[in-house]
Amino acid sequence: MSDAMDLIHRAIDEDNAHESTQTRRELITKTTALVGGMSLLAVPGIASAQRGGSAGNNTPENILTVAATAEVLATIVNTVGHVRGLGGDRTTRFNIAAAARQELIHYNTLTSLGARPLTKKIWVPDAVFANRTNFLNTLEVGDQIFVNAYLIGVTAFGQAGDGRLARIAAEFMGVEAVHRAAARQSLGKLGNDRAYMKYNGRETAPGAPNRGDQGFTDILRAAALLQAAGFGFGERSSAPGRFYNFDAIKRRTPNPPGVNTRAPQ
Repeated sequence: MSDAMDLIHRAIDEDNAHESTQTRRELITKTTALVGGMSLLAVPGIASAQRGGSAGNNTPENILTVAATAEVLATIVNTVGHVRGLGGDRTTRFNIAAAARQELIHYNTLTSLGARPLTKKIWVPDAVFANRTNFLNTLEVGDQIFVNAYLIGVTAFGQAGDGRLARIAAEFMGVEAVHRAAARQSLGKLGNDRAYMKYNGRETAPGAPNRGDQGFTDILRAAALLQAAGFGFGERSSAPGRFYNFDAIKRRTPNPPGVNTRAPQ
């Protein structure tokens, strides 16, 4: 086993120590498949881990790469959901339109900082767009994954002494938290339910589709969780669905005039 994969597997074992051996093995199997499918070993930080030059997976390079890829996915999902009218009521439609533009702005900011997505071609399960409830549940779960991932970024950038990147990650995290709250409220659940944004603890929010799931401390788990939900990064997943191309979809991303604070502070 490479040093990089050994680091990944140890991180999964530590994050899920409360789970059964079988559950941990299944998580490791899914993550191993993801790392191969996404060519994550080509990411500079992980490549250096193979040479023994990295202390872990939460390098700035890895975080920026995963974040840019996740924002590609989020822009696609919110844009397509908006175009298909899955928000339903007027307020939710406005919120989805704003979220789509905000995810695209995040992507543009990340790439201006040197981030590059692993792929711009995302396999999205048909179930995501099957109805309003599925769509909003997907946003609730996905935005919590993004909150968790950007909190990893805040920690890693802060520990690396890069206060500007840590602040930008915090600004992104706050927006993803708002997206999660808006999705929950549109589903008739308490949107303003967090006293603190959830990091790596277990999901305890009433009505959460992923209630009981554990958070994570390894940035690669963000991508693994999305793949486990049926998304594919440059390749098909086992879930029925289709590919969406970011460069084509972003041309249809709405641009509500009410979206403000369009650059990091």
